[in-house]
Amino acid sequence: MKIFDLYETKEVEVTDLGLKRVINLDEKLVLKSHGRTTEKFGRTKMNIVERLINLIGGPGHRGKKQKLQTSWASGKYTKNVKTVLRAFKIIQDKTGQNPIQVLVKAIEYSAPKDEVTVIEYGGARYPQAVDVSPLRRVSISLRNIVHGSYDKAFGKKADMAEALANEITLASQGSTDSFSCQKRNESEKQADSAR
Repeated sequence: MKIFDLYETKEVEVTDLGLKRVINLDEKLVLKSHGRTTEKFGRTKMNIVERLINLIGGPGHRGKKQKLQTSWASGKYTKNVKTVLRAFKIIQDKTGQNPIQVLVKAIEYSAPKDEVTVIEYGGARYPQAVDVSPLRRVSISLRNIVHGSYDKAFGKKADMAEALANEITLASQGSTDSFSCQKRNESEKQADSAR
């Protein structure tokens, strides 16, 4: 069985050992869990492509604020699936590789290993560097990929599918032109200075 009857995941390899358990590559014809993965670590049971599709629905969120919203990011699942499938087709034409393998590579390169949290001690607040859990690493990476592609598509000639394909390809090469790789570098630099 292939994902959407197009892409096979048997040959897809996760090289980052920390992310191997949390990147789910189970093959299903249609990726829709209907919210059945709400238990603890439920996101590890959700296919990585479905997680990407779900994030495209509201790409305007930055922290607690809803920054931007457009007609193509209406939260409709079929619209989001079409965007991702078009992006995958562009990636396949550009690179000649399995787009799911390229997505996994992009997640591995753009997932931060360290970040900063704030610790309050004696009435004062201090930044403290902490290791990031594997599940959070994947979530941050996917969110940054979607935010980067959304920013490149908003008010520009490129549509979301082209911007998403471009962001995933750049991130899979570890390029500094990629928004998600830039965010990872920022996060790790802040963590280094807070040690």
